[in-house]
Amino acid sequence: MTVKILKLKPDAKIPVYSSQHAAGADLYSLLPTEVTIQPNKTVLIPTGISMEIATGYAGFIYARSGLATKKGLVLANQVGIIDSDYRGEIMISIYNRSGDEQTISNHERIAQIVIAPYIQAEFVESLDLSDTERGEGGFGSTGDK
Repeated sequence: MTVKILKLKPDAKIPVYSSQHAAGADLYSLLPTEVTIQPNKTVLIPTGISMEIATGYAGFIYARSGLATKKGLVLANQVGIIDSDYRGEIMISIYNRSGDEQTISNHERIAQIVIAPYIQAEFVESLDLSDTERGEGGFGSTGDK
């Protein structure tokens, strides 16, 4: 699959898969200077790119496990979604869950994007739903009994 990338600034970096079988491609920050994120605060980090994702697919933005583990930086919205009709700059909302100030440098790998198909459901109101063994059992209901 080909995904067109538009560099909004010449020094923006195109997403890169870091290993042969990686599902997610790394997204890079594009910053004029380092950005410091205070504990329990969120900062919007630009990537300097926009992309054209094919209809029927979306870009799912996930945290990088190394950034989360080493610096305590995660995505503020947990998972971001880039719809196929969005053409604006991809911005990454990063939350500092650590107790220390953390910095993001220019061209740092800050998130990863997975391109995946989706199904757009047709939602139909109904007066009832089919019965299942689980029924209305919610949180923890399928665990050890």
